[in-house]
Amino acid sequence: MIRIDLSDLSIPELADYTSLTDVELRRVREPAEGLYLAESPKVIERALRAGHRPRSVLLREEWLPTVVPLLDGFPDVPVYVATSAQLEQLTGFHLHRGALAAMHRPAPLAPEALLATARRLVVLEDLADHTNVGAIFRSIAALGADGVLLTPGCADPLYRRAVRVSMGAVLQVPWARLPAWPVAGPMIREAGFELAAFALRDDAEDLQDFVRDVPERLALLFGTEGEGLTRRALASATRCVTIPMEHGVDSLNVATAAAVALWAVRAAR
Repeated sequence: MIRIDLSDLSIPELADYTSLTDVELRRVREPAEGLYLAESPKVIERALRAGHRPRSVLLREEWLPTVVPLLDGFPDVPVYVATSAQLEQLTGFHLHRGALAAMHRPAPLAPEALLATARRLVVLEDLADHTNVGAIFRSIAALGADGVLLTPGCADPLYRRAVRVSMGAVLQVPWARLPAWPVAGPMIREAGFELAAFALRDDAEDLQDFVRDVPERLALLFGTEGEGLTRRALASATRCVTIPMEHGVDSLNVATAAAVALWAVRAAR
């Protein structure tokens, strides 16, 4: 690695780390520039283990002994060393985890490739909250599903908050972007998957009944909180499932619902 002690925060090499609190800007910019950010030494380590290549690293000096050994295979990667005040000035927030790495974004996976090899998938329709996306990826990694399919309007799993909340699981769990439902629905069904939509409908099956006979190839479909799944998503599904509630509660947070459904399928299996 190449150590660089920062004195000038305006150098163009630091552009990857600017305006990190501007979600809309970063949502567009990071995929366009082929990068994502790994925050904390643990997440950086998981990114490197996943085979992702670092562009540069930004950290406080006390994190050098932890992070530098991770970069043994990347002798030309610049490591920018800064004070806490400099980091906050540059990024726009207090970096209490001590280290950020700008990583090269991996090549996207085709949904057909994921459908060809998986047996258990989660499908997310238009989830805008990066925290929910990250939490679902963490549950998937913990509970043994094979991957995630995202609709075109779903939040970026490689956005910094999603990566952080998932504890790096988004770097381990395969995921792919689906086309629009008129193409995506037949694609999933023709791959042999039962597409089970989780929704509050009168004709929905109780989750406990559903898992009594778990299909060999199963995709669990979840939508946004509030509005839920769109009509096109529901029309693409082969079955509809609900998690029964008590005490007047109508539904769970989508990340919690996904975890409950994954656990029920795993326990039944």
